[in-house]
Amino acid sequence: MNITIIGDGGWGTAVGLLLHSYGHTVTLWGPFPDYIDEIRERRENPRYLPGVPLPETLAWSADPAAALAGAEAVVLASPSKFFADVCRRFAGLVRPDTLTVSLTKGLCEATHCRMSELAQEILGLRSVAVLSGPSHAEEVARGIPTAVVAASSDEAAARRVQELFSGPRFRVYTSDDPLGVEIGGAVKNVIAIAVGASDGLGFGDNTRAALITRGLAEVTRFGLALGARPETFAGLSGVGDLIVTCTSRHSRNHTVGERLGRGEPIGTILDSMRMVAEGVWNARVIHTLAQNIGLDLPISRVVYGLCHQGLSARAAVEALMSRDIKPEHPRPL
Repeated sequence: MNITIIGDGGWGTAVGLLLHSYGHTVTLWGPFPDYIDEIRERRENPRYLPGVPLPETLAWSADPAAALAGAEAVVLASPSKFFADVCRRFAGLVRPDTLTVSLTKGLCEATHCRMSELAQEILGLRSVAVLSGPSHAEEVARGIPTAVVAASSDEAAARRVQELFSGPRFRVYTSDDPLGVEIGGAVKNVIAIAVGASDGLGFGDNTRAALITRGLAEVTRFGLALGARPETFAGLSGVGDLIVTCTSRHSRNHTVGERLGRGEPIGTILDSMRMVAEGVWNARVIHTLAQNIGLDLPISRVVYGLCHQGLSARAAVEALMSRDIKPEHPRPL
């Protein structure tokens, strides 16, 4: 197939390499012509995926129309903070029935929509599938075995994505709960900041395990309140993605939290990063949504405080540990 990937970051590049290795013709689009020229000349993505050689037959473009010429499938891989603006650059250029897949994990800060909803509306598509799970770009690009989930309310579309992306080192399952899959991908980044802050404070395995476990409870509670299914959060896009983001050296969100735990200001941290830490921006969206529906998400709340209200990591610990005691699994009324 002819496949266009919209987004020249590490994940878009890794997925481009993956699909190219299956024999597809792949074109990656990025917004800055000078940087696209640099990637093309160096055959490497030095900012976002350094050290990974790129084949000459992997095409690059900064022109939306040229990038989409002849595309039979479109993969959306821009960060959530820029996702809507990037989609607007491609409005009217994608056929409504084109197989389109979102890789982006997050919620829109302005509208609180999921990425698949944004893309479907802005691009005028019939549907947008989701591909998510524990899948760091640095490992996928190097052929490390990985398993993810393709989700769509259209079962046939999920199977098409599964068939397109599956290979000897990249296993794809299907789901008909895209809402749950996208919520899992968004909220886990916020929890990873909390785990990173714990590590930055010098705490140990007990604290890390507690935050991951109670974080999963928050992800699930939030997803169920929005209409997702509980089993989704026991899967790859729930507990699977949560574990890898909270524990991996590749996790940007964990890194942000770790530096916050060591006392660095959030502005200094973000200014020093080339890549986007989705959890910083999504902490605000999730906090607002939880307030609007009357949902208690204590870990997400303190991460919002860490990232946007100047809360210190030690004060965040005190806020979590001094809460009223309660059952682990409250009985329904």
